[in-house]
Amino acid sequence: MTGRRGLTLTTLATVLASAVVLFAATRNWDAIMTHMVSPLPPMTDYRTGTEMSPWLPALGAVGLAGAGALLATRGRLRIVVGGLLAVAGIGIIGAVIETLQHRIDVGWPVLTIVAAAVVVAAGALTIRYSDTWPEMGARYERPQAGGTTAKAPQTQLWDALDRGEDPTADK
Repeated sequence: MTGRRGLTLTTLATVLASAVVLFAATRNWDAIMTHMVSPLPPMTDYRTGTEMSPWLPALGAVGLAGAGALLATRGRLRIVVGGLLAVAGIGIIGAVIETLQHRIDVGWPVLTIVAAAVVVAAGALTIRYSDTWPEMGARYERPQAGGTTAKAPQTQLWDALDRGEDPTADK
């Protein structure tokens, strides 16, 4: 799981697993049947994963944000992101286990637990292998204070225009 391939696989797995958590949270997890007075038929009320555990979508969104942060961070900050991913995955598992105490259908909750386990694994892989993963290029960062950089000739032309000079005029 080292190098660019490890970062790519971990990021894609995190995105996919977090998307599954968000999708599964919107599905019906429980059906409550209320018997009505005769001759009325029984009424069924469905509850989604979000209704049963309101912080489930928020933790799924943390997983998606963490996937983006894996690409944008480096060094110790990337290790912190990996820890946050692991904690978010554990939180998702805890939320689902809490809802399993009710009498519910287990299809979507089990899928959510599997997806949360992938998020936890992605966090653990990030903590373990992040030092071998590539980082964003320095060209996207601010130049350091006190550092001098040579200006390209084209940049000098634009600077002359900003000062109100004609860079094409013979001097």
